[in-house]
Amino acid sequence: MSDRVVLILGVIALIGALAACGSAPPPAPVVEEPPAIAVTLWSPRTELFVEFPPLVAGAEARFAIHLTDLEDFAPLREGRVVVRFEGEAITQFEVDGPSTPGIFGVDVTVPAARRYQMAIEVHAPGLTDEHRVGAVTVYPTLDEAVAAIEESEEGATAFLKEQQWTLEFATMQVDERARREVIVVPATIEPRTGGSADVRAMAAGRIARGGDRAVGTRVGRGEALAELVVRNERVGESPILRLELSNAEAELRLAEQTLARTESLATAGAIPARRLDEARVGRDTAAARVQIAEEHLRHLELSRSGEGAGEAGERVVLRAPIAGVIAESFATAGATVEAGEILYRIVTLDRVHVVGAVPEQQLSRVQDAMEAEIVVPGLDPLRTSRRVSVGRVVDRQARSVPVVFVLDDPPAAVAIGQTVSLRLIGPDAAGGVTIPASAVVDDAGQPIVFVQTGGERFERRPVRLGSAREGGYVQIVSGLDAGERIVSRGAHLVRLAALSPQTPGHGHVH
Repeated sequence: MSDRVVLILGVIALIGALAACGSAPPPAPVVEEPPAIAVTLWSPRTELFVEFPPLVAGAEARFAIHLTDLEDFAPLREGRVVVRFEGEAITQFEVDGPSTPGIFGVDVTVPAARRYQMAIEVHAPGLTDEHRVGAVTVYPTLDEAVAAIEESEEGATAFLKEQQWTLEFATMQVDERARREVIVVPATIEPRTGGSADVRAMAAGRIARGGDRAVGTRVGRGEALAELVVRNERVGESPILRLELSNAEAELRLAEQTLARTESLATAGAIPARRLDEARVGRDTAAARVQIAEEHLRHLELSRSGEGAGEAGERVVLRAPIAGVIAESFATAGATVEAGEILYRIVTLDRVHVVGAVPEQQLSRVQDAMEAEIVVPGLDPLRTSRRVSVGRVVDRQARSVPVVFVLDDPPAAVAIGQTVSLRLIGPDAAGGVTIPASAVVDDAGQPIVFVQTGGERFERRPVRLGSAREGGYVQIVSGLDAGERIVSRGAHLVRLAALSPQTPGHGHVH
């Protein structure tokens, strides 16, 4: 080989060496964190969602404990949390206060490898709770601990605690409630049977006292409402009455003169005593006729002038036949009324009737509805005490039949004549699952609910609805079992999270 060839080969080798020295080092292998263990538990007061790494003897582990107050589904903002390992001895670790609202970070030195019972205590103002996590195993090596972890469910929707705590969100455990068929019909508040009375003028005349009772005034049974001066029917006979009075006065003068002569004769013994008695009777009779004629003439003037209250014998007192409130008033002091004219209408309010109009097509469905609720805007549903009747004659115009229920002691917001809604409740049927209507979401025409499978995991579950409705609850025929936990408020938010193309990262501040 020539010297030139050797030189060229040396240059090539040098260039290769230099190129190798200038290249980037190979990337370091990626070290994946072992999957966390997640546990979710509920007590009557709190929800516990805890995440912690695989438990390896002697290792340091941080427990991220998320606590939700189930009274308002808000994060627990203060308190002390204790993690307890129960074996041959009890080892516990605690933290006083959350690192961020709702999240308590507890640093744990994992005890020796063996099986323990784990519990988490919560101590906060007005709240003491304990969640029994159950059996946990501490492994001697990380590989063994990781191998024992079960994979999480696929296809679940993630909805983080930070989202749940800041939005209108709540969950509930599904229980079995008796299904009851409910029919809602329009209704009117009416006086009960015997609970309405009209006060009428007993005779023609003039209202002398009263007439100041306003609508809505409460009255007691027998209470005086007004006084009526009875009209004198001889208003146009004033000359005749004056003549009658004049004649009566003349008869009285003659009777007094006759009595005086008779007394003189009787004193002289000229006539028997019987004649004296007859004269006295004649005088008294004439005096009575004068008094009657005077009363007739005075009553006539009273009717003509329209003034004064009259004597007791000239007045009629109008009294309340029942206790209640004045619903209508037509009486005015000084006004002239005719016999039989309505002056007051009184109704009782201690018990009223609710008269519903049931469409004739639904008549067969209400025969067994012995209970009902009244829905009045602004009030909680009012429960009726009993059913009175179901009509048997269809109204030809409305094509409905009346159903009547009794409502005892109605509140002030319920008035006679008011239009309300009447919820007719049928008898209990076979037990079944019912949930709040707010838990059901319409997903492209398919009713669905979201079942909580973990603290931040939710399963989309299609369901089939039944016909029973009661108090804001709907019947679930299939797709949901008693004991499962569902989103009862904010289900549409979980649906939006399920539709999102991005799966949110955990994002917790531990």
